[in-house]
Amino acid sequence: MANDSLTSVHRALRVLTALGSGPLGVQAVADALGTEKTQVSRTLKALAEDGFAERDPQTLEYALGWRVFALAAAGTDSHLRRTASKALRALTRDLGEAAYLTVREGSSALTVLSESSGHGIQAHEWIGRTTPLNCTSSGRALLLGLDAGEVAAILPTGPLPGRRGAPRTAAALLKRLRQEHPAGHVVCAEEYEVGLTSVAAPVLGFQGTPIAAVNVSMLSFRLTPAILQRTITAVTTTAASLSSNRATDTCMQEPGSRGSCPRPT
Repeated sequence: MANDSLTSVHRALRVLTALGSGPLGVQAVADALGTEKTQVSRTLKALAEDGFAERDPQTLEYALGWRVFALAAAGTDSHLRRTASKALRALTRDLGEAAYLTVREGSSALTVLSESSGHGIQAHEWIGRTTPLNCTSSGRALLLGLDAGEVAAILPTGPLPGRRGAPRTAAALLKRLRQEHPAGHVVCAEEYEVGLTSVAAPVLGFQGTPIAAVNVSMLSFRLTPAILQRTITAVTTTAASLSSNRATDTCMQEPGSRGSCPRPT
């Protein structure tokens, strides 16, 4: 009985691995695994009942289910929390400026990790602080790669906050995101706070969309073109190191899909 149960578990794991390449019919899964169709059919039905697979009623093909993505998201978050603190400390040592990790909370960016620099005068952003998405580097980095509909659903109603140079309408923000997306980072020069410039890059999850952002904030008077470029390189490298490997290899929005991350239209 124990061996039968173990065999069933192994078969289920192999089936899920096969579905990772994209939606497949029962026969296609059986062929890929070299297993009898009836066994695969029973396994797929059991997986679908528990949310690990889902069946398209029109094509009758199976795909990975919501529970797989929930587990993957939980694993990504756990990995990020374990590794981000060390990465921020290294970033601060390298640049001599304060570094932060932010996540999106509703229509705001929420600081969840903070590493101070040794400067007597420095930007201060504390854990638990929320800032707007449209006029901060971390906020816009959290929106990079989302389509226009997703961005619109996230934004608050009415005029957006920010100083001169900040995108203060949904249309202006989408235009700015289209410009910033190819570079993979965001630079905000005093769009939110006077005298403060910040650089941010998205941390990508397993689906290839931002789950967090790494950002460095510095006083504008210390900034030179060379320092800015060095900061951009360091921030984007750190964010990439924290991203899921699968996401950085190819910006997949769904299992089996191909191509790059979508851009706001």
